[in-house]
Amino acid sequence: MSWFYLIAAGLFEVVGVLGMNRVAQGQKKSGYIVLLLGFAASFSLLALAMETLPLGMSYAIWTGIGTVGGTLVGMFVYGESRDWKRIFFIAVIICSVVGLKLFA
Repeated sequence: MSWFYLIAAGLFEVVGVLGMNRVAQGQKKSGYIVLLLGFAASFSLLALAMETLPLGMSYAIWTGIGTVGGTLVGMFVYGESRDWKRIFFIAVIICSVVGLKLFA
């Protein structure tokens, strides 16, 4: 169950980042609601995951999911650059997260 909590925490981190983007775009009220709810859920689920998973691995995977998720949302929803270098480094992050799961 801890892995489910960790993956969900990473996905809610992306929701929190989407809220930050809404705030930056001037959608203050709805943006702050999404930001606060997203990060509250993310931190709560991360805490549950860390009850049984090691801190370092949990944090690295959580930030990896958030980084990749935020970048992909930016690329596909907000039209940010899809340069091959960005895609390559997203793949490196994904490989690192998988490596942590397999070998840590």
